[in-house]
Amino acid sequence: MSDINRPTAEISADVTLLLDALAEGGTGIVPLDVAYAICASREVGIRAIFTAKQRSYEKPSGLLADVSMSRAIHQLEEWQHDLAASIVQEDKLPFSVVAPFDASHPFFAGVDPFVMQSSTKVGTLDMLLNAGSFHDEIARQSWARGQPVFGSSANASLTGSKYRYGDVDDAVRAAASIYFDYGEVRYANPAGRSSTIIDFTNWHVIREGVVFDAVDAAFARRGVSLVRAV
Repeated sequence: MSDINRPTAEISADVTLLLDALAEGGTGIVPLDVAYAICASREVGIRAIFTAKQRSYEKPSGLLADVSMSRAIHQLEEWQHDLAASIVQEDKLPFSVVAPFDASHPFFAGVDPFVMQSSTKVGTLDMLLNAGSFHDEIARQSWARGQPVFGSSANASLTGSKYRYGDVDDAVRAAASIYFDYGEVRYANPAGRSSTIIDFTNWHVIREGVVFDAVDAAFARRGVSLVRAV
């Protein structure tokens, strides 16, 4: 059963269990609308993720977030924040915002330096927005607890996203101290795509993800032309 059919109280309780485990240095595999993801909050957990995925440290983790977190932390003009919020609230599409951010924000006060280093790139931070009920509850609880949650798709590097827990690579599953099997996620697709990632400083598309055409059209309707990779 996907998260859209699960009681809010069940999702909330599961997310609390997740954040408790991550606070102790664990890692968790979680169902997002775009794909299963593996996440952590502490250095030991982040290192375990990169090792299990055989992921290059040149590819930073993303922050599981929401529009209010992006508005508080990303250093963008007000109209850019409003643009992201309107696409989330009106079009209800998932995408990641990459932008300069306030590293001195109190939200990051307890984050290990290694975690910040491996989750940022040239002064920017990737925040995933609107990736389903489980994702939104992670964002809500992590903000309330002052415990950032960083992650990436739960698959061996460059092998494509996984949309069922049972399809997650053995090495990645073995690295998780807690997991949540919610069945097939909403945007399962044969191309192995996950979230669309957009650099809000120049509107370059870092990665075309699920429902990209709808995301592209939503930005265009608001006067912004996304720049696709050649």
